Amino acid sequence: MAFFNTSSNRRGSSLNSLLPLSSPKPKLPRKSRRRSSLRDLIFANFFTIGLSISLIFFIAAVLRYGIPRPLSSHFKPRNYRFPKPRKPAYRKPALPNIPSEFASGAIVDITTKDLYDKIQFLDIDGGPWKQGWRVTYKGNEWDSEKLKVFVVPHSHNDPGWKMTVEEYYELQSRRILDTIVDALSKDDRRKFIWEEMSYLERWWKDASQEKREAFINLVKNGQLEIVGGGWVMNDEANSHYFAIIEQMTEGNMWLNDTIGVIPKNAWAIDPFGYSATMAYLLRRMGFENMLIQRTHYELKKELALHQNLEYIWRQSWDAEETTDIFVHMMPFYSYDIPHTCGPEPAICCQFDFARTRSFLYELCPWGSHPVETDQSNVQERALLLLDQYKKKSTLYRTNTLLVPLGDDFRYISIDEAEAQFRNYQMLFDYINSNPSLNAEAKFGTLEDYFQTLREEVERINYSRPGEVGSAQIGGFPSLSGDFFTYADRGKDYWSGYYVSRPFFKAVDRVLEQTLRASEMMMALLLGYCQRSQCEKFPTSFSYKLTAARRNLALFQHHDGVTGTARDHVVTDYGSRMHASLQDLQVFMSKAVEVLLGIRHEKSDQNPSLFESEQVRSRYDAQPVHRAISAPEGSAQSVVFFNPLEQTRNEIVMVIVDRPDVTVLDSNYSCVQSQVSPEWEHNEDKIFTGRHRLHWQASVPAMGLQTYYIANGFVGCEKAKPAKLKMFTYSKNLPCPTPYTCTKLDGDTAEIQNRHQILTFDVKLGLLQKISYADRSQTVVGEEIGMYSSSGGAYIFRPNGEAQPICQAGGQVVISEGHLMQEFYSYPKTTWDKAPISHSTRVYDGESTIQEFVIEKEYHVELLGSNFNDKELIVRFRTDLDNKRVFYSDLNGFQMSRRETCDKIPLQGNYYPMPSLAFMQDSSGQRFSVHTRQSLGVASLKNGWLEIMMDRRLVTDDGRGLGQGVLDNHPMNVIFHILRDSNISSISNKNSTFLPFNPSLLSHCVGAHLNYPMQAFIAKKPQEASVQKPPRSFSPLAAPLPCDVHIVSFKVPQPLKYSQHHIGDSRFVLTLQRRQWDSAYCRKGRSQCSNIAEEPVNLFYMFKDLAVLNARATSLNLLHDDTEMLGYVEQFGDVAQDGHVLISPMEIQAYKLELRPQQQ
Repeated sequence: MAFFNTSSNRRGSSLNSLLPLSSPKPKLPRKSRRRSSLRDLIFANFFTIGLSISLIFFIAAVLRYGIPRPLSSHFKPRNYRFPKPRKPAYRKPALPNIPSEFASGAIVDITTKDLYDKIQFLDIDGGPWKQGWRVTYKGNEWDSEKLKVFVVPHSHNDPGWKMTVEEYYELQSRRILDTIVDALSKDDRRKFIWEEMSYLERWWKDASQEKREAFINLVKNGQLEIVGGGWVMNDEANSHYFAIIEQMTEGNMWLNDTIGVIPKNAWAIDPFGYSATMAYLLRRMGFENMLIQRTHYELKKELALHQNLEYIWRQSWDAEETTDIFVHMMPFYSYDIPHTCGPEPAICCQFDFARTRSFLYELCPWGSHPVETDQSNVQERALLLLDQYKKKSTLYRTNTLLVPLGDDFRYISIDEAEAQFRNYQMLFDYINSNPSLNAEAKFGTLEDYFQTLREEVERINYSRPGEVGSAQIGGFPSLSGDFFTYADRGKDYWSGYYVSRPFFKAVDRVLEQTLRASEMMMALLLGYCQRSQCEKFPTSFSYKLTAARRNLALFQHHDGVTGTARDHVVTDYGSRMHASLQDLQVFMSKAVEVLLGIRHEKSDQNPSLFESEQVRSRYDAQPVHRAISAPEGSAQSVVFFNPLEQTRNEIVMVIVDRPDVTVLDSNYSCVQSQVSPEWEHNEDKIFTGRHRLHWQASVPAMGLQTYYIANGFVGCEKAKPAKLKMFTYSKNLPCPTPYTCTKLDGDTAEIQNRHQILTFDVKLGLLQKISYADRSQTVVGEEIGMYSSSGGAYIFRPNGEAQPICQAGGQVVISEGHLMQEFYSYPKTTWDKAPISHSTRVYDGESTIQEFVIEKEYHVELLGSNFNDKELIVRFRTDLDNKRVFYSDLNGFQMSRRETCDKIPLQGNYYPMPSLAFMQDSSGQRFSVHTRQSLGVASLKNGWLEIMMDRRLVTDDGRGLGQGVLDNHPMNVIFHILRDSNISSISNKNSTFLPFNPSLLSHCVGAHLNYPMQAFIAKKPQEASVQKPPRSFSPLAAPLPCDVHIVSFKVPQPLKYSQHHIGDSRFVLTLQRRQWDSAYCRKGRSQCSNIAEEPVNLFYMFKDLAVLNARATSLNLLHDDTEMLGYVEQFGDVAQDGHVLISPMEIQAYKLELRPQQQ
């Protein structure tokens, strides 16, 4: 999306005043010397000594920088290849006053926190460049190194926004790709870049062989570059790192298989803020450079003032510079042509030759319009354009300049393309034919630009005194941090999209976890397969598996998972995800039979014996639990799949239609269970008439376990009914059968397990405090509130603070059982039907993660005009003295420190929360909230943690969408709340800038929430008296260490699986080593038997499977040269002994082959 600048900013000081001043070195005491003979010798041979020293310096300079090149032209020839980047050097300066156990973070020149501390956010009008200053130059800046301008034509194609991806393809993107091929084929000086593979793959299917060959030739000769090459240009706030890897891999692998190209430069001009996680993943995929655009306008100005818009992005934990990647940040308001040639959009717009009445685009709003270039005006026009180029160049350190030339869905016709190429080529020819201008201009690609820039900094040292920089590339500062929350003008902060369309943000994560589990099952089916016959079932699902990967990838688009598309486009995204979810569930239901040995050679045509325990009737409907109906004398089998890499002991739940049932394990041994009523969001009928059956299950890592729900089984105790306590002001609640019910008296009520007691305000139905077994307590002060707002899909624009909505007089039901206790509240509000009801649960299992967690489930229905322009939040007002400092995750991968800043408005202090936020006080008490969907979070007052759950906006917020957000759906939001206590003597880390990590227990809680067990129910019951053979499946030789996570285990190309060649590695295993805060002991409570202090051996990871041909690869599976990826040297040595040693925070991928071992 592109739009016009109405913001203002101030003019900065001159460039000369920005150069760092070197402070005088302190004088050191000198030894007294009375050696006159030495002084005389020096004076007598002064010239000879001086010449010798000069020669030594000259030789050193040549060795360091190479032989100087002539100044006539610094454009590289087309076949020029930049030399391999230097190997990262370990440079770890001492950190003063920081304990050694914490001194493991990155040393950088700039952090985004430092920028926020420094900037005053005054939004002063800067003149023609509203958000900057009046840029000037002396004119001699290019005397010794001429200006080299690369104009990069591009077309930004959203895979869904105002139209669906298919509508855009048919009406625009198809024609754009045709135009590119035709226009570039006419003149080899023309260049272009393309980003989105979702459109290119679609076009490739329709293109003629001649068009395809022309496209490939343009790529090979350097005229056309594929940048990024993901399926989409993904969002970086809401997307989970698993989905980012998936969408990048899907696009990159299709591109390599089809065209034989592997991208090396990333192009992200439209995501609304940028995550450090993306920089890490790109580096580990083999990317060398990246370009970004949408960052806070005040940050851009601050970086531009000091010529720091190009920098090395380093991860906050990286002390060894292994994650460094070069970044170019665009300086101005937008990526459209008026905001890319230079600081004055009124002038730049005159050089967008598609903004004439010959075409359909908007005319220049500044009043001066483009004119056709000819011999009569070329001098005047070229000099006007060059003036903008030179002004823009002063914002960067080098004399190599990047000028994008494009906008949304541009170059749609050959006439439009010719208008741009023809006019610019005439302007270039004039500039290049006048040496006195000290400039060369030409069309280029990102690769042209970055290679020329790197060649320049090899010759010229642009480093500043005292700058840490990077060993990867000299001349630029190093930076760590992220770029949230984005503001494009004034007080318009783009924090609304963290929450917009939360229903589909939740579906996104369900599809993600279901795809991951399905990929695992397919890999296990094929790995244990011993003959071609059993390959048919999994490989026959390949097309649907590919479709599921691509539907997940498509939704990662920065107008997909963000919730910023039009209603019918959201419907299209949702329908695609829903179809894939159904396909994956059918596949898994059938795979369960094969893995359990019920059927050895499953046919895709045969109906499954099992079905998923949860079902969705529509793309926009909440999932519903299937009720198990076991007739008298029968037993219904339930199979659980554990997608995690450790054995899972967990209280599980299924729905039954009658309460008097018994639970048996796979050996027909009795299992204690509890039954309680199911309820729904309905004030008039809270109880549904169905029942929830809980018991503790144990399921092996990546394995299956069977349980039976029996009716009339002799010899086992039936499920124990929970005891109910009820409170209501307005009406009596009927007591459901067979439960005993009592009236709830008093102003407070409690639920508890052996570790914690939760106290509630009965009148308001809200949590007050948590007391612990060690007699400590945490005040929680739960509050549900609403903002009145005038924002839209992108922008959160509150009208004042959030107001509480709960009033005294709602309905409360407490369910007390030996495995689970629950406090359910349907609150009274000013509306006839409350927009929310909620449950709080604690569990009491043996050696489970759950027993330390508080589970909060909010049912949200922000439906109808009563809630127009409202934004719903939950707030935890704790007694932690966090000083408004908290930590939220980036893409489920790493944590980022957040501090509420009074210089910016409330909406600017909201941050993305894809999976976790926590705060802690000076004593180390930590309050963590885990979520299974992306939301927005803030800590607006001391001790408060506030999470937005849904928003409903009537009006458009002026960013191009043209509508509000009114398509809300009923949904459930689930949080897992954890209180951690610090056991280290060093506890106050809130004031440090170093990495801050969850505890090991917190990591486990997050994994259990985000990767739940998949449950499958037999379609037909069996006779309870006839015992079946034990049905379980346990593929791992031993659970993996608790801080090692299997990101994915898959067959990347199942369609080609049967085309087997000796030496192939058809499987991929991607592992992550979690970094956890050692100040929070792992104790026994996280069930950890071991952590990854020793290598994991891939050769002995699986039972009865031989691992062959193991080798390390990049995260997009396309580079096997691990040194170029920045990893430590040990990473690539897996083939010899199978040992995998992973550093904390790293994700590493391995290609391997699996064969059943001969028994």
